Amino acid sequence: MSVERQQRDGGRATAGAGKGASQSRTGLADRLKGYLSHHRLVARESLSRLLAAPIATAMTWLVIGIAMALPTGLFVALGNIEAISGGWDGAAQMSLFIDKSVSEAEAKALADELRRRQDVEEVVFISSEQALAEFQVLSGFGDVLQNLDSNPLPSVIVVRPRQRGDGAALSEQLFSELKVLPQVAEAVLDLQWVQRLYAMMDLGRRLTLALAGLLSLGVLLVIGNTIRLAIEGRRDEIVIVKLVGATNAFVRRPFLYTGLWYGLGGGLIAWFIIGSSLLWLRSPVAQLAGLYQSGFDLQGLGIAASLLLWAVSAGLGLLGAWLAVGRHLGAIEPR
Repeated sequence: MSVERQQRDGGRATAGAGKGASQSRTGLADRLKGYLSHHRLVARESLSRLLAAPIATAMTWLVIGIAMALPTGLFVALGNIEAISGGWDGAAQMSLFIDKSVSEAEAKALADELRRRQDVEEVVFISSEQALAEFQVLSGFGDVLQNLDSNPLPSVIVVRPRQRGDGAALSEQLFSELKVLPQVAEAVLDLQWVQRLYAMMDLGRRLTLALAGLLSLGVLLVIGNTIRLAIEGRRDEIVIVKLVGATNAFVRRPFLYTGLWYGLGGGLIAWFIIGSSLLWLRSPVAQLAGLYQSGFDLQGLGIAASLLLWAVSAGLGLLGAWLAVGRHLGAIEPR
């Protein structure tokens, strides 16, 4: 009998424990559901308050959008410049002008010999006839050049070195070896302008980052001041809510969502400004690229960059609101 009683008691205890655990899980789920429901309600109410004052909200969104569009537009411009120069790979290009006494067959043999070098990526041979024909097309003096008794242009071997480690030092070393070849009358190393271009691009990136930092600080100040005014305008409401026992987290929540909506709206405005500017510039850029016989197409913000822009804008809005609320909300207490 004692064994049977222990089994019944153990079963009831197990059932009671299971029921308690189930009730605990149900209570936690209800609290989480209520928490999320309140967040959705506060988010909708905060957005409704902003839309109820369309002129003031639009002006704030426009200020934030312009501040976010300036550095983002510079990043887009740098990205397009990098796309144009992507084929260069930061490498120097060497032009070896072949002596006029060297036959075309000997020049081609030299080009084949250079292709077999381990430190050479690409070799292009341009005969004197090809050079003259290209010059006639590009210069616009085709009729004048046809009256020449002989071709004044030499054959050219264009060499692109392989990039390994310190590309500039290796390119200069290869250039020193090739310019003393007996078949070469003159050699030109196109390295300095490439270094200048990449130095300017690096400077542009640093200046863009500095500008982005300053304008981000400006966005924080704008949103912080806007939230401060909203807190002052709802001071009596905050005092009443605190009198009935509301916590600072409860009171803070609407203002945080307000900052979030300000930042997200400014990000959308910035995205629209950049997209409209790129659409306006696409046609003249394509026309200019066509004049240089290039198929370059102006690149805009992709999906990932657009999402990043919106996320950063919303994050700045949330941060600005958090700082403003943390500073001014604590000073409002019921007496």
